[in-house]
This record gives sequence, C-alpha cells and structure tokens, in this order.
Amino acid sequence: MSETAVTATTTFRERLYVTWWIWPLPLLAAALLAAEVHMGFPGVRSWLPYVVLLPLTVFLIIRMGSTTVEVSGGELRVGEAHIPLEMLGEVEVIGPDRRRAAMGRELDPAAFVMHRGWIKPMVRVRVTDPEDPTPYWIVSTRRPEQLAAALKSGVTKG
Repeated sequence: MSETAVTATTTFRERLYVTWWIWPLPLLAAALLAAEVHMGFPGVRSWLPYVVLLPLTVFLIIRMGSTTVEVSGGELRVGEAHIPLEMLGEVEVIGPDRRRAAMGRELDPAAFVMHRGWIKPMVRVRVTDPEDPTPYWIVSTRRPEQLAAALKSGVTKG
C-alpha cells in the first residue's frame, strides 16, 4: 500500500495558553489543599499531596487552558472543531471595546464560541452554509488582524 502525502499550507496558527497571572490562584489552592492533607497524616504520607496535587494542577492548567487556532488546508480549526473556508462569509474583528456587547446582548445562542477571558480581541466569522444551524463562529485571538486576513484570503480563493 502506498500513501500519498498531501501538504496543507498553514496561513495562520496561534496557540492560546493561560497567561501567567492566572497561574498563582489554582497553584495556591492546590498548595492549601495539600497542606490540609499534610496536617492529617504523619510520616511519608505527609509530603505525598504536594507531589501529586501541584504537578497535577500544572498539568490541568496547561491541558485545559491551551487551544490552537489555525487556518490550514482550506479549513478554520479551533481546538477540535473545524469548518471549510468555502462555508465562511464575512469576517469581523471585534476589539476589546466591543467584546462585552459581542459576548452579551449581541450573542446568538446558536453561535460557536471559543472565548478566553484573558484574551481581549476576537474575530467573528459568518457561516454561509444554509444547512448549518450555526450563524457564526466567534474566536478569541491575540492577533485578530492576521487571522482575519488569513480567513479572507482563504474565503476568496475557495
């Protein structure tokens, strides 16, 4: 059996991760929980909660707090979700000043939302597929102009 490799060009890729100022609170909570367990068990078991809870907290922050936004191979990929670029329409950059309205009174409940509270700018992309009940995707990004440009160039090519 032979396989043919298809190389997909990536026009935009961004890894969204938890910013440094969010880390202290969960780590402090894990340390306090470990200290409570430490006080109840003497000997070797007293240090075990620190060895388990602190690395586990770091792992969960990294795993649950990171998402990839990518325009590649004719698709917009946000985490596990993806949609072909030819099914996308108008692209709108939402600045930090309009974020509250976009995520509040203007938000359609059927929209696909990937929102990270510590990332202020967002991009809203209309879905033009009549079969899709999702009216638009709204995605947090640190580089909204670059994402919008990659989406617009992909939409016009497709």
